[in-house]
Amino acid sequence: MIPSDDIPMAGADERVADAAPDNWVDRLAPAPWRPYLRLSRADRPIGTWLLLIPCWLGLALACAADPAGWGLKDAWIFVACAAGAFLMRGAGCTWNDIADRRIDAQVARTRSRPIPSGQVSVRAAAIWMAAQALAAFAILLTFNGFAIALGIASLAPVAIYPFMKRVTWWPQLFLGIAFNWGALLGWAAHAGALAAAPAALYLSLIAWTIFYDTIYAHQDKEDDALIGVKSTARLFGANTGRALLVFLILATTGAMTAGVLATVERGGLAPLAAIAGSWAFGWRLAWQLRRLDPDDPARCLALFRDARNAGLLLFAGYFAAGWL
Repeated sequence: MIPSDDIPMAGADERVADAAPDNWVDRLAPAPWRPYLRLSRADRPIGTWLLLIPCWLGLALACAADPAGWGLKDAWIFVACAAGAFLMRGAGCTWNDIADRRIDAQVARTRSRPIPSGQVSVRAAAIWMAAQALAAFAILLTFNGFAIALGIASLAPVAIYPFMKRVTWWPQLFLGIAFNWGALLGWAAHAGALAAAPAALYLSLIAWTIFYDTIYAHQDKEDDALIGVKSTARLFGANTGRALLVFLILATTGAMTAGVLATVERGGLAPLAAIAGSWAFGWRLAWQLRRLDPDDPARCLALFRDARNAGLLLFAGYFAAGWL
């Protein structure tokens, strides 16, 4: 239980700037818990989707590669990934906000977050982070030994990611390494080992993360320039459209390669389903790129949130491949 004296009640009802006005946390959650749910980004669910979709993609790809297809154990893996993604996204965001609290206080979009705004103390945030991580670990223990080890290994990229914006122009690359680990974990939870197909998927999704998070980072580029925070949005600048086209091609090609590698021995319509899902994924990224205006923060946020739809299109193709 989090000590009540660590909850500055005067600010408990302060909504985070980039949360949707009608989000469930601000409408329905008990007031003392709102700052903690905001710290976990429960009021902004897109990040949970973007952490979950790689897990589901890895699982669906493994089922597509398995002649037996989907089984009863996969239903549990599917649900466990959803719960684990929610918890680990919360723990990761809490860690990110602890590490970035001084930077967040200097950026217009982030200064309303619970720690820089004074809604939650660093001590209480650390307790909240540990509670979420332990709950996620309990879920991980229901998987096979290889998947458990793989899940524990994911903590390394999660731990270093918040500091990358201080030392490299490519923090989005490190976000991709951390955020898409679930593609490997989802495959391993079904198969008990790794193979070329999940490796190709993992690389594809890293390119996808650079694509969508560069769009996201364009919201903060002016503040980032003032305080010296690096990002691919600042690195690409006026060449953002051309750079993102490269990552669009890499993501689409990688997704197709992974699908074919997983389904080629299965034969039949399975490879076609995987290819169709990959093309739909690539089409949605192209749709986003055509509508991008890097100087319109509201448009950037809307396109970033649309990343979920692109990922679900790819999942639909892989999921169908496992049944054909």
